[in-house]
Amino acid sequence: MDFLYFATAFAIFIAVALMIEGIYLWWNAHFGPQARRVAQRLRRMAPASDMQKAALLRQSIQLQVQQGPQAAAGLRRLLAQSGSTLTPVRFCAISAGIAIASLAALMLTGIPILAAAGIALGAGALPLLVALRRKARRQDRIVQQLPEALELMSRALRAGHSLPSAIKMAADEIPDPLGGEFLILFNEITYGVPMQGALKNFAARLPGSDAGFFVVSALIQRETGGNLAELIDTSARIIRERLCLLEQVKVYSAEGRLSAWILSLLPFVLGGVLHLVNPGFMAVLWADRDGLKMLCAVALLMVAGIAWMRSVIRIRI
Repeated sequence: MDFLYFATAFAIFIAVALMIEGIYLWWNAHFGPQARRVAQRLRRMAPASDMQKAALLRQSIQLQVQQGPQAAAGLRRLLAQSGSTLTPVRFCAISAGIAIASLAALMLTGIPILAAAGIALGAGALPLLVALRRKARRQDRIVQQLPEALELMSRALRAGHSLPSAIKMAADEIPDPLGGEFLILFNEITYGVPMQGALKNFAARLPGSDAGFFVVSALIQRETGGNLAELIDTSARIIRERLCLLEQVKVYSAEGRLSAWILSLLPFVLGGVLHLVNPGFMAVLWADRDGLKMLCAVALLMVAGIAWMRSVIRIRI
């Protein structure tokens, strides 16, 4: 009896382990890093269909004229800069769905309507915060890749290639996200978008990432002439020096940033510890009306203090 019991348990353990390994292997084969790199490479090599060309031209026109309300245009630009494929309508629908679901769940727990509405609005803003975070991380990655891409284009121009051909070489050799942006730029030029408009769209998708140096150099060279390879080399050198200075500033401001994190998290950590040690002592803050007022005032002061510390330690180069 004991032998059958242990044999069955061991067989179940082996089956579950094999199932987990099979799921992991399937996921890694279809959605893992290697699979994504292969899929991106195949998409770059595959010829674009007429529908893809039409969609590309439509997106280019939208970036040029920014039709519609200003808020919708800004949201469309934010989604493009974050690398998301969502449309503004779907993005707003997801945010509204999260807010409504959060409000319904909080109402079922008996939380007051005003507090539940505030928390639900905060939950509905999470997709926007995620998009902003993805935009910042994507632009940081692009800035790191840009000098290498510009130097590659400069060498291609010196070897006798045209500017569109140099852009295609950068799209093929530089990994995403910058390689994908160069591929969009090359496709826009290939499918009929004017060079000036395509370059301006490229700069609009990458604001604050030093791509403007390359765009301005290319536009000036097209209008006045000059050595574009040398201009691109100069832009790459300036970007590298700026990145070196930025890294030095990060090292010098590391202590200030660590202090800001400690001062921001310390009240919450200390409050949690006091609540675990003596729950009745901390319960006065949310059980009494004056305690709630104090919590609101402290929250406002915390937000103001965090914003002030962020402005002090956030040094732009």
